[in-house]
Formats: sequence, structure tokens, C-alpha cells
Amino acid sequence: MYAKEIGGVCWIDLTTGKADDLRDFYSSVVGFEVEPLPMGEYDDYVMKSPEDEGGAVGVCHARGTNAQIPPQWMVYFNVKNLTASVADCEKRGGKVVCPPRELGDSHMCVIEDPAGAVCALVGPQ
Repeated sequence: MYAKEIGGVCWIDLTTGKADDLRDFYSSVVGFEVEPLPMGEYDDYVMKSPEDEGGAVGVCHARGTNAQIPPQWMVYFNVKNLTASVADCEKRGGKVVCPPRELGDSHMCVIEDPAGAVCALVGPQ
């Protein structure tokens, strides 16, 4: 489902102040199996299809570095160079909602486009 090429969607998740409730909601409504993802003092959740070992989507708490992320299903796009993409975003009238930070072997940030839509960018700095 997820792409590795530039411009491809590499992940989708929901960050919310009601992660536990929505974990249960989507598990019941969609049929996801839930895998806790330890985040220190709490767990976020990887939602899995019972027909596939990989994670389908995530449900995350709006805490810590995710506190500023608006509650919505967010797509994460692969970019070639995160620093250059952030500069282009701002030059073209967008803004950074959450500044770049480490994400596994890569970096990510959340941006808002000039129309107000929000997405995340993932790539090397």
C-alpha cells in the first residue's frame, strides 16, 4: 500500500486527544487489529489488517512532539530533501505546523498548504 518513491504516500495516521477511544472505534468499525507502539509513558497504536502483517495506519496521542498536530487523518509524502521542501513550502505561501524532527532513519515535518490543508513530509534533511 505504501510507496517508497518521491511523492509517494509512505504512511497515514490520526493524531488525536482521544486516541484510546478512536483506536477502539476504528478497530470495531473497520476491523483493524491493534498493536501498541510504546512511546515512553503511553502507547500509540499501529492498526493492522487481519489479512496483512504490516501496519495499515496509525492512531496517535496528541502529546509531546505530536501536541501541535491537528486531529485529522494525515498523509505522509516522501520528499527528496526535507529542508528544500520546507523552504519551497514557505516560499509558495505554505507554513510549517510542526518543525522537522527525527523519524526513524529519516526526518519529518507537518506543513499547511496555502488552502489550509495539512500533510506531513518525510525525507532526508
